[in-house]
Amino acid sequence: MHQKRISVSSVLGIHSSDCSLGCIAIMLKAVILIGGPQKGTRFRPLSFEVPKPLFPVAGVPMIQHHIEACAQVPGMQEILLIGFYQPDEPLTRFLEAAQQEFHLPIRCLCTCTIWGLGGTGPGVPGDRYLQEFAPLGTGGGLYHFRDQILAGGPEAFFVLNADVCSDFPLSAMLDAHRHQPHPFLLLGTTANRTQSLNYGCIVENPQTHEVLHYVEKPSTFVSDIINCGIYLFSPEALKPLGDVFQRNQQDGQL
Repeated sequence: MHQKRISVSSVLGIHSSDCSLGCIAIMLKAVILIGGPQKGTRFRPLSFEVPKPLFPVAGVPMIQHHIEACAQVPGMQEILLIGFYQPDEPLTRFLEAAQQEFHLPIRCLCTCTIWGLGGTGPGVPGDRYLQEFAPLGTGGGLYHFRDQILAGGPEAFFVLNADVCSDFPLSAMLDAHRHQPHPFLLLGTTANRTQSLNYGCIVENPQTHEVLHYVEKPSTFVSDIINCGIYLFSPEALKPLGDVFQRNQQDGQL
């Protein structure tokens, strides 16, 4: 789990104080990828009793930090959770409380059924949890639930790994997106050569800050810029994800 304080890296080419455009009223969504009970093996035996997303970090459940950061972004309309936990009482209670506190729909959907927590007030939809029957990977999960993500026509949507601890500079990412639109934006930070081998490593174009090469947990040093597990997508980014997902299905790689 990343526990260092993370700021916007040179992959974005901006600083977290440059957030003027992040205040423009637009329609946004956020997706939090929470994994499932077979994940978090390093947390065992604790994870047998407490779902990993609810592990306390700084006195509150881990994903409360994500939800709070998303709720502070102007234009945030909805938060979706994707994973393959079974709907259970602790998670349900937490989401009920979070929705009451942040006055924001935190939807939880399932591939076969939808379980909702009801609204917290007029015009506030219920929470929904998107449940995968089998792990689909980040791209597969986003593509599988694309209709729910794109419902309502968001201008963009954030994707956050649930096991990331960060100051979540989401407004700075949104500002970068609006200054120089790209279908896909990711947050990076620097690590030393040894640390970098434990994360996805990014090779960037130093002039344009575009990603030239990406390697997940390389066996040898590739780059000191690592993936923080925080992304910003434009709706059109789901099309190439779908192409890759379908091609991998046909090749038997999923």
